[in-house]
Amino acid sequence: MQAQVYKIHSDFYYVKNFEHDDFTCKLKDTLKKQKEDIRVGDIVELSEDNCFIAKLIMRKNFLVRPKVSNIDLALVVCSLKEPELDLVQLNRYLIYLKYQNIDCGICFNKEDLDDNLRDSIINIENIYKKLGYPMFFISAKNKVGLDGILNYIKNKTIVLVGMSGVGKSTLLNALNSNIDLRTGEVSKKTLRGAHTTRHVEIIECDSFRVIDTPGFSNLKFDFIHPSKLADLFDDFLPYIKNCKYSNCLHNVNEKNICSIYDNLDKIDESRYKSYLSFLDECLKYKEKISKRSIKCENYKKESGSNTFVKISKRKRIQSRKTVRQNIKETD
Repeated sequence: MQAQVYKIHSDFYYVKNFEHDDFTCKLKDTLKKQKEDIRVGDIVELSEDNCFIAKLIMRKNFLVRPKVSNIDLALVVCSLKEPELDLVQLNRYLIYLKYQNIDCGICFNKEDLDDNLRDSIINIENIYKKLGYPMFFISAKNKVGLDGILNYIKNKTIVLVGMSGVGKSTLLNALNSNIDLRTGEVSKKTLRGAHTTRHVEIIECDSFRVIDTPGFSNLKFDFIHPSKLADLFDDFLPYIKNCKYSNCLHNVNEKNICSIYDNLDKIDESRYKSYLSFLDECLKYKEKISKRSIKCENYKKESGSNTFVKISKRKRIQSRKTVRQNIKETD
């Protein structure tokens, strides 16, 4: 029987089949040995007694952080105030989701706290409207501006992405009256939010499903090659092909060499600043992997309902018995 994982707590996996029957399962030993990483949102095959997860069904997409899969849309939630809007952090989430090929929109929360709301909206739209991101300016606390979001996420499985304290739980409470998630205040000392969501879970709402996740801010691009980073910035694409060198990393402060640098007047400063920050992380990643070898077996074999890692013939080491037999035959 196939089912979907809707919550993971400790070593227990809570799943629902397509008839909405609930089961609490453990992970089968074969999956543990294969180090299969089961995530919330995964479609899995259960054992005959429905007590174990026996097999992972192929995902259409997934996120490494938070550990979720099979997402239709992502909604990046930011706050205009308390904490202050951080465009570099916003760009970090947007580039991360683009790298994972997940469509996303941007929700700017706490507009009731912004005394210069009109100017803020104009500045933000000047950056992100031309990039094609759907944007929503709301006050989750006062339930203002929610209709546009509801239409955007209707009949979708979504994930909210954003730092702690920006109002993700408050937004979910406002979007659906059937749920009542715990919310927290932003610290006056650190100006940062505390984690109110402790685990990842799929929540069924009236017209959509949401994967509720803890906020996170220490996402780093220590998994992207430097040469691939610029392609994730849509505002760079018109100029990349005109660079003098095909392997240009667009961090050269010289004219007539880097087309990105020559057109910085057409690219928002916060976007280029974000790129340079992310590029530094990617370069450190490249240096790290150049000093070590990464071995990963791409071959797998199936026996019944089980999947095993299969070592390619070129990498197999002959047993001592086989080696001795070969020596005797040679003699």
